[in-house]
Amino acid sequence: MTVLVAGASGVIGQAAAERFLADGLDVVALSRRPPDVEPHPRLRHVAVDLTDAAACRDALGRLEGVTHVVYAALFEKPGLVAGWLEEDQMQTNLAMLTNLVEALVRAPRPALRHVSLMQGAKAYGGHVHPPRRIPSREREPRDPHPNFYWLQEDYLREAAGRHGFEITVFRPQMLIGGATGSAMNVVPVIGVYAALCARLGLPFGFPGGRSYVWEAVDARIVAAALSWARTSPAAWGETFNLTNGDVFEWRDLWPAIAAELGVEPAADTPRALADFIPRHEHVWAEIVRTRGLRPLSLAELLGQSHHYADRCFAYGRDDPMPPKFLSTVKVRQAGFHDCVSTEDSIRHWLAHLRERHILPL
Repeated sequence: MTVLVAGASGVIGQAAAERFLADGLDVVALSRRPPDVEPHPRLRHVAVDLTDAAACRDALGRLEGVTHVVYAALFEKPGLVAGWLEEDQMQTNLAMLTNLVEALVRAPRPALRHVSLMQGAKAYGGHVHPPRRIPSREREPRDPHPNFYWLQEDYLREAAGRHGFEITVFRPQMLIGGATGSAMNVVPVIGVYAALCARLGLPFGFPGGRSYVWEAVDARIVAAALSWARTSPAAWGETFNLTNGDVFEWRDLWPAIAAELGVEPAADTPRALADFIPRHEHVWAEIVRTRGLRPLSLAELLGQSHHYADRCFAYGRDDPMPPKFLSTVKVRQAGFHDCVSTEDSIRHWLAHLRERHILPL
């Protein structure tokens, strides 16, 4: 079996590539830049612009034996949140998936059996209105807000019917992983913020706003679910929420985060990280130079994630945050049971970035 991972340098894609390699499969990593994983004889990187249909036909039409696809590629606009409801962003994301699938099914000897499609908690509309149900469940009718999820899913189900492959749709809650340059990964943002505070002599206080309780999911949990769905008929044709299995509050996690990073926790210090971090690009460059870190700029390290972090931390919000919980009963009843403590998850990935000399030790 050969798994093609689209968006292989992202939070999900990178973890998925590592998981499938550990499963003993051949992996084609499709992304603009190679995933930050150890070299492996079964791993092949392919760089292609998914918005270019001709380029996809040329690059992917020559691939033989791709039996499974994990589609975790994503187009986001600068500033992140503003683009979520814009039609051109939705059409771009639809075109990317369409170009990939059509290139594979029209290859000289197509072998596609299964596609896993990544959505997210925005499927329930929590970014535009309070959740309609608590917790949100997969059986609910589609939330009637504009979303590229629906465009992609409708296309993929139709294509699966035409070409005879299976699909599974996953909706992870806030992702926690080790990828850099991602649109939505708070882990490197927290690490950079701590390093800047230490260098500038500022307190490492929680930078957000109103306290609230939320859920997250470790990229390794998502990767394990993708591995399970590949060979589990109970997953085929279905949609599943994914979480770590617990809940958390940022202020409760902050002392453990500080301990992992070797800094002292402090009282709340509200800051817009999307403004604070870029203003200190020169300080980060000095940290990289003096601490012997990988020479990554803030843009290369964080992508759009500092904008995402402000939203996750509820920066600037004094009003109560509506609860946004996902039920994971369905995926557990179908046979997938993996779970992890969110505190352990964040500590693991912070340690991972430090061990790889991306964050200072």
